Amino acid sequence: MQPDTEAALASLIAGASGKIAVTGGGTRRLDAVAGEPLSTAGLTGITLYEPGALTLVVQAGTPLDVIETTLTTENQRLPFEVPDLRGLLGRSGNSTIGGTVAANASGPRRIQAGACRDSLIGVRFVDGTGTVVKNGGRVMKNVTGIDLVKLMAGSQGRLGVLTEVAFKLLPVPETAATLVLHGLDDATAITALSSALTSPFDVSGAAHWPGHGTFIRIEGFATSVAYRSAELQRRLAGFGTVDAAADDPWPAIRDVAPFHGAAGDVWRLSTTPSQAPALVARLAPRQALYDWGGGLVWLLTDEGFDLRAALGPFAGHATLIRSHSALPTFHPEPAPIAALTRGLRAKFDPRGLFAGAL
Repeated sequence: MQPDTEAALASLIAGASGKIAVTGGGTRRLDAVAGEPLSTAGLTGITLYEPGALTLVVQAGTPLDVIETTLTTENQRLPFEVPDLRGLLGRSGNSTIGGTVAANASGPRRIQAGACRDSLIGVRFVDGTGTVVKNGGRVMKNVTGIDLVKLMAGSQGRLGVLTEVAFKLLPVPETAATLVLHGLDDATAITALSSALTSPFDVSGAAHWPGHGTFIRIEGFATSVAYRSAELQRRLAGFGTVDAAADDPWPAIRDVAPFHGAAGDVWRLSTTPSQAPALVARLAPRQALYDWGGGLVWLLTDEGFDLRAALGPFAGHATLIRSHSALPTFHPEPAPIAALTRGLRAKFDPRGLFAGAL
């Protein structure tokens, strides 16, 4: 099934009698899904682009690279630095903007610009009854009741099929600079990143790549970047020599390139930066990569390693990104959150049609 209009999609869902496996570009799905395939590839095109208002409205099946090319012509970008996980997951194809939203896919710039959901200002989707639902609009505003815009970001296709999404955009900055500290152990590196992030110098990237360096990015007007870089170098001097990075590490950090093609399972650990190094030390993974100042940790472990059991209770959650094991993909939800999830799915997908998307 590949409807080419929202009305056709609504009709298909209203008449469905079994599970539906929704597919965008097929590049981000983490867990196996079963059901009749339903592609959003027919729902493509930019509905509205107003560069002067920094606003974009686009149909959900539109390839991400088409959007990025269009924005580049106006020197603008999506704020949240979308990661490309095809190399990590061994996938091909083109990511869609709907799959990006359904996964709430957000890269290193999240620490400054927020996640995908923070730039999302409007959605249209078809729920499990075949009803077209619209929430939000073309401008930022306060929301009363359930904020479906934020709810759909990261919903993994469990509540409905996105048909259209609206974003606020940002200009591409004039320049960027990356500082690097070498030879720091994990705990010291996270302390250095925390010092940078709590400074007034508007850091847009903060990552620790063991064996390669501890990286801090600053973006903006050239004179401002030069000033802030110099101030950060002085602030971080106590951690060792601070240099300008010779190469741009951020695409590799964003796309978790160190783990591409490496044998083993890949986990994504979300936690507080202060406890991240100790958690990693307990797990002793094959490799680790820290992003978001230590709030996000990518881990490469032995195949079948039950990371959640090894950690026990902790402040955060662990998602199994790549594995051939039978371990569950997503972290078990606390009972109150699980009850809320069941209630939402009963409301928006009462027949249990949606097996997931991306």
